[in-house]
Amino acid sequence: MALSKNKIKYIQSLKDKKHRLQQGTFVAEGQKLVFDLLSSCRCQLIAALPEVLAIHPEIKADEKVECSESDLKKASFLKTPPQIIGVFYQPALDESAFTADDKLSLVLDGIQDPGNMGTIVRTADWFGIETLYCSPDTVDIYTPKTVQATMGAIARVNIRYTDIAELVKNASQLPVYGTFLEGDNIYDAPLSSKGFIVMGSEGGGIRPEIEKYITRKLFIPNYPPDKPTSESLNVAVATAIICSEFRRRLAR
Repeated sequence: MALSKNKIKYIQSLKDKKHRLQQGTFVAEGQKLVFDLLSSCRCQLIAALPEVLAIHPEIKADEKVECSESDLKKASFLKTPPQIIGVFYQPALDESAFTADDKLSLVLDGIQDPGNMGTIVRTADWFGIETLYCSPDTVDIYTPKTVQATMGAIARVNIRYTDIAELVKNASQLPVYGTFLEGDNIYDAPLSSKGFIVMGSEGGGIRPEIEKYITRKLFIPNYPPDKPTSESLNVAVATAIICSEFRRRLAR
């Protein structure tokens, strides 16, 4: 059975946020990612090579289509087409997850690069940070490149797009962390087991309207301190360093 032109057109349309919102779906490609998502997300469509479907009869989807490598290449967003493509329904937000009083949460201020976004979600998943709050102009989590970069973590991390200025303004007694050149060395500064960690955009960092609500400024030092180095760290790398130090310190 071939993947029809209409199905290919539908999958390709999900590259655009407008169509993803209209359909309430997103695309995942490759066996590891698709099978990770099958365990936690309802699947609308599976398009795969016959041999993949033959050895995985347990796959549950509204529709399963056997197709050729040529069909998959036409539908895929990747340079090298995978053996399987899945279209999944976007899961409903778990409102109970968005209570920050007793845990660490990440706040993303205008992250633009899909790869960075996906890596940050994957990093949060690795370090047990279950909730991300994103400014409305942060890249859409369901952008195909972002979904691929999460490597399945998208199914385990709760993500909300919201007014992050209001969020951190109303943080009450919770600490709000952010990284700045004039901040305290993260390896010496006191760190809490709960609060918000704000990460700024690739080009502009944390915006002034958010910075004014930062209560604890941190700095990731280069090594050795007197040696000329790169001007800054990639935001996904910086997020990984910060999350690692929080977890290392609090695990003592």
